[in-house]
This record gives sequence, structure tokens and C-alpha cells, in this order.
Amino acid sequence: MNKPVKQHLIDPEICIRCYTCEMTCPIGAIQHDDNNVVVDPDTCNFCMDCIPVCPTGSIDEWRVVETPYSLDQQFDFEELPEQQDIASEPDAQDDGIEAHDDVVAALLAEAHKGAGGKAKAPASASKPTINLYNLGNPATAKVQGNYRLTEADSDSDVRHIILDLSNLPFPVLEGQSIGIIAPGLDDKGQPHLPRLYSISSPRDGERPGFNNVSLTVKREDKGVCSNYVCDLEKGDEVQITGPFGSTFLMPSDPNAHLLMICTGTGSAPFRGFTMRRQRELPSVKDSLTLVFGARSPRDLPYFGPLKKVPDTFMRKEFAFSRQKDAPKQYVQDKLREQSQTIAELLGDTHTHIYICGLKAMEQGVEEAMSDIARGVGLHWSELRDQMRDAGRYHVETY
Repeated sequence: MNKPVKQHLIDPEICIRCYTCEMTCPIGAIQHDDNNVVVDPDTCNFCMDCIPVCPTGSIDEWRVVETPYSLDQQFDFEELPEQQDIASEPDAQDDGIEAHDDVVAALLAEAHKGAGGKAKAPASASKPTINLYNLGNPATAKVQGNYRLTEADSDSDVRHIILDLSNLPFPVLEGQSIGIIAPGLDDKGQPHLPRLYSISSPRDGERPGFNNVSLTVKREDKGVCSNYVCDLEKGDEVQITGPFGSTFLMPSDPNAHLLMICTGTGSAPFRGFTMRRQRELPSVKDSLTLVFGARSPRDLPYFGPLKKVPDTFMRKEFAFSRQKDAPKQYVQDKLREQSQTIAELLGDTHTHIYICGLKAMEQGVEEAMSDIARGVGLHWSELRDQMRDAGRYHVETY
């Protein structure tokens, strides 16, 4: 009998095919085909460099196996296999492995220190469609509109892009992402990999009943895909993949309160959330709280439309870090300012927390939440893990 070994895997249902892990791996152990991103068991040395860069936690998966899953097997995965039953031998040891149950617990504890634990969708969320169109079979969308969201004198050029899918089946849910394939080749002579963008429209389309989706895209200096997208004109055709993402989803629960914390284009999924609530439950009061960080009002996407959303429908807190004649504020500062309200939400089992935007915001949010929870006798790390396990804590940062 083979001795049990640990194997690093990637969850194909949660993975959004951003390829960040592949680009980060220092030894080339992570590969992709048209369908999946996988880990080569013969190359991976468990260095863990890929864990913290994953925006979804999909890379935070481990199995104890007698024979590792091959690359071909992993490329065919539509979902992760369950943990195999491993027959333990009294003297079976491999790098300290003594028994099946012990090693599974140890590996999960080690891995979850990186990505923060396996993400789960809200129990009431609709079932998402994922990976319907991939690198080998992309969909073609037509640009219906390209609108600048930030003011002309802003340092940020953020665009609202509307893509028309015509008669092509492309079911999406709020919180999912799609990939856009920029034309041309990279510096290695290979076709560009898709760049992932969160969908900023609700499931029934930017315009209700029309088969279209919208994206919120910031032009990045030397960004191949962002410049391509921001320069698109009405009528241009675009190759897209997806949809991706099965956990950063809305609950289908009218009693759920969504606490949404974001910076910049991290607002994209929350625009979809808000529009979905407005269309589905327009009379519901105090069911959304948005904490939105940007350099200034002119750099903040959707600032005008957001101001028109009634405060009774959605509480809005804006944090500006470069506002003239005003102190710097970040999202964690706004959380502390509203500590009483946030504490009440933390104590409510109907609260769902969503964090989206720059990865640099995570530490500040964590510290603010810890302080707020401590002030009402709660232990934030324990509460956060309980909420994650219940599908009520969701993070996608980049």
C-alpha cells in the first residue's frame, strides 16, 4: 500500500480564473488549460506563496491521497473530489503524517492561515452557472456603451462598459465575474490570458429584460486589458469567458442585511446587489449598508447615482483619503465612526458582510472589526469564522 501523501488542489467551482496564482508560483507548479487552473503534484513544494494572493480562497484546498490526482484528471474536474478514505498503517509516516484524520486537520489548519478559510455562498443564494465559456470557447459580446464615471480632472479614469450578448445564453448572478481577452500576444508570444472583471449589473441585465451585462473598469498605467477595454467604442466586438464565481453571491432572503465595504472599482458587485434589491424588494427599508473608499468624490465611481438612492433604503458612508481641506479617511475609519451601527449588525444573524477592492484594505478592516467587536464583548476572529462557515462573510480583494 502506498503511504498517504498530501496534495494541493484548486476548487474549480470557486476559482475565477484570474491566473494570479500561476503568475505568482516561483517554480511553475501551477498550470492551466482552456478549462481549469491546476497544481502539478510532481512540482509543488508547498511553499504557500500562492495562498495569500488568491482573491477567493479557491486555492486553499488539500487532500490526503495514496495516489495523487494527475494533471489530466484535474483538468477534467468540474468539482473537487471528496476526501478519499485512506487506510492508515501503524508505521505509515510521510513528513510527520501519522494518521489520515490527523493529517487532514493539520493540512486544513495550515492552509487556512493563508486565504482565510474556504468561502461559502449564502445558503439562500441562487445556483450560479460557472465556466460556461472558456479560453477554447469564448463568447462574443458587442459593446453597447462606454461611459466615463470619474470626472475629467480626476487622476482615475474609470469606465462603465455595457456589453450586449444578443441571443447568446449567458446567465449571470450579482457578484460573479467575466473574463475579457485582449487581442494580440504577450511578451512571450502567447495570446493574452483573460483579465477578470466583476459584473456591475443585476441578473436581469443592465436594462431589465435585455441580455446584457455591465462592468466597472479602471484604466491602469501600462495595463494591456484595462486600456483595451477603456478604449472600446460602441459596436466593437469583445471575446469574453465565464461567468466565474460561486460564493460571492447575494442571499435570496428579504431579511438579510448586506454590509458592503469597498474601494474604487470594488464597488462593481455592490452596484449589482443594490440594483437587484431595488428591483426585487423596492419597499424594504434599512437592508443595505455601503462603506465606500476613494481618493475624493471626483474619483468615486457612481457617486452621482449613489446619492440618489434613499438613505432609508441604503445607508451610505464615504471615506475620502485625498479630500482638500479635510483629514484623510479610509474605510476602516468610517467603520469605527459607525461602531454602534456596525456592532448591532455583527450581533444580527441576518447580517452578511462583503469586502471587495484593493487587498491593502483588508488589514485595516480586520483591525477595525476587531476593535468594534471587542467593544461589545465579541471575539472578531471567532465571529468572522462562524460567519464564513455560515456563508455570511465574503471577501474578494486583489
